[in-house]
Amino acid sequence: MSSGIRVGTRGSALALTQTTTVAERVAELAGRDYELVRIRTEGDVLKGPLSQMGGTGVFVVALREALLDGRCDLAVHSLKDLPTTPAPGLRVAAVPERADTRDALCARDGLTLATLPDGARVGTGSPRRAAQLRAARPGLEVVDIRGNVDTRLGRVAGAESGPGDLDAVVLAAAGLHRLGRDAAITEYIDPAVMLPAPGQGALAVEFRTGDEEDGLGAALAAYDHAETRAAVTAERAVLLRLEAGCSAPIGALGSVQGDTLTLEAVVASLDGRHLLRRSRSAPNEGPEAAARLGVSLAEELLEAGAARIAPLSA
Repeated sequence: MSSGIRVGTRGSALALTQTTTVAERVAELAGRDYELVRIRTEGDVLKGPLSQMGGTGVFVVALREALLDGRCDLAVHSLKDLPTTPAPGLRVAAVPERADTRDALCARDGLTLATLPDGARVGTGSPRRAAQLRAARPGLEVVDIRGNVDTRLGRVAGAESGPGDLDAVVLAAAGLHRLGRDAAITEYIDPAVMLPAPGQGALAVEFRTGDEEDGLGAALAAYDHAETRAAVTAERAVLLRLEAGCSAPIGALGSVQGDTLTLEAVVASLDGRHLLRRSRSAPNEGPEAAARLGVSLAEELLEAGAARIAPLSA
């Protein structure tokens, strides 16, 4: 491995911001320099709804290929983009401390979810957000959108740039914070109304298995945040057991309080008319126990009829 750590990243402003934060900290822990390696992914090229392009993995495959063939030493992902099945030869070596998990409403004229008028057009590219929006406010018109953060914000009426053809958009609060776009937020949506995507607000640092002896593995282990790792492991175990991807309206949120890990999950119909929401708690005893909690909660959702209301493969 070269003396400088080569860190693979997508080329979007958000990805570069996230990756730079990770690279700086890992390089500091390892006592080495770093360089960013920009990788263009399928998700950056293709147009149309993510749910019709193969799901969130379209942002990951090219980065993983670059890591496996030695073009970079690490790859940084938004954890919610990472498929739940591991890639042979790679492992998630670090999950840094998580940022804000919530979804955020960015609306014209300071409006909130409660004060948006019936018929208001709200943009999102996420079936999970769309379903929970429809459940909370059936009178809204939910519009499927794509594009980077600034493109989406530009579609809100009154925006300085863009068509302004929407009354609001819903985005991840963490991404807005990382880009310094907090001023666009008119409401943080309570998880009681909209559970986030599994892994939302968290990053994942992927690493080749077998490279631990060069000292970088120790730096990544020190960077890993145990409470975040437990929470996201439980959330992703729900998805894995349900055999669900981004086309299924599923939200999950884990939290650690003292020695207890609590996990809440929701499965919704695409039209938002049917929601199943359940929660469970267990002692926080590491990733394996967290995964078992996620599986048990998924089993409970399946027993309650999750597969009848949402597009699951389980």
